[in-house]
Amino acid sequence: MSEIEQQTEVRRTQKVGRVVSDKMEKTVVVAVDYLKPHPLYRKIIRKTTRFHAHDEENACKVGDVVRIEETRPLSRTKRWRVIEIVQRGEE
Repeated sequence: MSEIEQQTEVRRTQKVGRVVSDKMEKTVVVAVDYLKPHPLYRKIIRKTTRFHAHDEENACKVGDVVRIEETRPLSRTKRWRVIEIVQRGEE
């Protein structure tokens, strides 16, 4: 491997969201909220996108705030993996 290839690091997209489901094995559903103005009326609208993320240790619980990172396809729906648990949810 040459020096240039070793220095090149892939910059992957990261998002922070809330775990809304942990019922699958090694998979959690993370909801990420966005605030976006309406195109005509300019009122701020909250949009929510749900991502399936890989959780290797099954450590995430519902209500946790987690950071997820884009990765290669792991299954039909999983394209993200959990990097860290930012904040634990209410017990």
